[in-house]
Amino acid sequence: MQRKSSHFVPIAHEAGNSRRRVERRAALASVIGTTIEWYDFFIYGTAAALIFPKLFFAHGNAEGLMASFATIFVGFLSRPLGGALFGHMGDRVGRKSTLMATLTLMGVATLLVGLLPTAATLGPAAGWLLVGLRFLQGIGVGGEWGGAVLLSMESHTGNRRGLMASLPNIGVPLGLVVSVLVWSACSHWSGAALLDYGWRIPFLASGVLLVFGLLIRLGVPETHDFIEANKTAKRTKGPIVEAIKTEWRAILLSALIRPSEQAAFYMLTTFAVLYGTKSLGLGKDLILNALLIAAVVACFALPFFGYLADRIGRCRTYTLGAFAMALFAFPYFTLLNTRLPVAVIGATIVIMVIHASMYGSQASFIAESFPAHIRYSGASLGYQGASIIAGGPAPMISLWLFETFHSAYAVAGYLTIASIVSAAASLYLGRNKDVFQEGGLSQAVGSH
Repeated sequence: MQRKSSHFVPIAHEAGNSRRRVERRAALASVIGTTIEWYDFFIYGTAAALIFPKLFFAHGNAEGLMASFATIFVGFLSRPLGGALFGHMGDRVGRKSTLMATLTLMGVATLLVGLLPTAATLGPAAGWLLVGLRFLQGIGVGGEWGGAVLLSMESHTGNRRGLMASLPNIGVPLGLVVSVLVWSACSHWSGAALLDYGWRIPFLASGVLLVFGLLIRLGVPETHDFIEANKTAKRTKGPIVEAIKTEWRAILLSALIRPSEQAAFYMLTTFAVLYGTKSLGLGKDLILNALLIAAVVACFALPFFGYLADRIGRCRTYTLGAFAMALFAFPYFTLLNTRLPVAVIGATIVIMVIHASMYGSQASFIAESFPAHIRYSGASLGYQGASIIAGGPAPMISLWLFETFHSAYAVAGYLTIASIVSAAASLYLGRNKDVFQEGGLSQAVGSH
């Protein structure tokens, strides 16, 4: 008996090491790929605030600025389409191959933005081509989140799925860090040089990042949950249809928990940049540096809140974050209005950490609300559905509120209302998510 035991211990140990290597590789591939995709998404947002109004829309006047911000919304409008398209693909053929497709689409669309002639050459057609490429960007990023989260979470078989699911979300602040660094480097060019060719560099760099990201994801195996679901569950030919039919309440609530998180983030990375530089007279470098520091802090805050979601529950972590955002909305703008660098940087860090409390716990919270065989479809539809009601309109709503009421506190009121909606939806989803599922197939650790 002793010989038999000693024979199997090394085998079990080797199997455990192999499993951990797969988990680490899957997490790394998710983070790197997501970082590249969000870098692509964020460089567009910065360009839409500072560059595109002058080159593509009405020579930079107020109408051109609103038109440029509207193209940001186009990217959000197409995200549910990307979630549906790639969600279907991810539940049918697998997470890995789907993520290769999302990364390719996003990278190529971003590269083409960098090659696009401006309105001085093509006239109004240049603006429409920009809109089309932004639409493709939205489709790509719409399919990315669900696959990246599932690749990391479903490759893990232990009790740290909240932490593992939060890791791909680090790609958001990392993408923001890289985009801010690149734009900061480009801003050293003179105004004419920046508008002539300098703005194209961040977009053209996406081609290099695309090749790197594809090589990383190529070496990742398919996830454990997807393989097991195909063994034990009836494989549906229409996962999107089944998800909508059987899990529509979970999809709706997954979308409704996100307004606080999305409105805060896209207000911070678009409207706040414009408000700080144009209305408060703060230097562009101060605003970008504040975002950079806050994004670095968020890289550590996100996995912490993913870990916390494993310890005290997904719902509790998320709901507390939503209430914290509601309480901080007005103090955030009060601190910005002081024009003191330490107050501006501190306020940006705090709001980014509050955002991380929701975003870090959100991945497992949403993903685990759906059975594995339709999880990519259901989670993507819920997650990306919020893009239409929250993330996409946030810059335009913020700008409209400010121009209408001539006060940033009107924007704070908007963020407060969005946060209350998120908190209420989070409580309801956390209380009922097991009921929404057939057979309770989720990992419902600490959900209540």
